[in-house]
Amino acid sequence: QVLLVESGGGKVQTGDSLMLSCEVSGRTFSTDYTGWFRQAPGKEREFVASIDWSGGRRNYADFVKGRFTISSDDHKNTVYLQMNRLRPEDAAVYYCAAGYAGGDLYNQFAYNHWGQGTQVTVTS
Repeated sequence: QVLLVESGGGKVQTGDSLMLSCEVSGRTFSTDYTGWFRQAPGKEREFVASIDWSGGRRNYADFVKGRFTISSDDHKNTVYLQMNRLRPEDAAVYYCAAGYAGGDLYNQFAYNHWGQGTQVTVTS
């Protein structure tokens, strides 16, 4: 059973940084994508970034390029999301997703496993 546990959320001011972590247990495939999505109140869940465990290929949503960085530590089975220069519009619950089943990496329905989410609040 794949289990994802996020941590690192919190309340920060505009321009601050946060690092989110997602520990993945029960992962059986080395070639798998893990992604970060976010959902703000009243909005759809949206793709933020993804990384391929084997090759380190990274994908980013346009609105985070240059500010957020996704990385992974295979030994710790953990994926990180370093978020810099945070903006109020980045405030959301951030979810880690794994178990990529194929198809559009940017689509939440391409992933089979989800964490419980971690809240990020950005004050202006």
